[in-house]
Amino acid sequence: MESKAEAIEVDSQEIEDDDDGPPPGWHSIPPPPQASPPQPPPSSEMVQLVCGSCRTLLSYPKGARHVKCSSCEMVNLVLEAHEVGQLKCGRCEVLLMYPYPAPSVRCSSCHFVTVIGAHNKRPPWSVIQGYSPPLPNQIQ
Repeated sequence: MESKAEAIEVDSQEIEDDDDGPPPGWHSIPPPPQASPPQPPPSSEMVQLVCGSCRTLLSYPKGARHVKCSSCEMVNLVLEAHEVGQLKCGRCEVLLMYPYPAPSVRCSSCHFVTVIGAHNKRPPWSVIQGYSPPLPNQIQ
């Protein structure tokens, strides 16, 4: 078996000796640059929200997920309408908005913590989309 192993080594050495590189005048062509996926054009539509800390009215481009307040530098989370619940403060009656599924919300005016009851929980997704399943005894 040693002779077979030696013969393979000799063959590989012969192959390596024959490989002198590419022929004269040959140059490798670099691969084309990877094109980045097209980005959607920035929205020119501006929307507004009130800072959750200092209550400054902020304008920002529609579609942003976070907005930094220019007054107090707090980063505000932007929520869509279907991600937000509303209720009145348990102390001062100010209308409060909160992200689903928060268990409670602190008033930005009087700092009272209002517990979000079952009547303020997010409705089922089917109700939000306007679909209600048929009743079991309904004839279709």
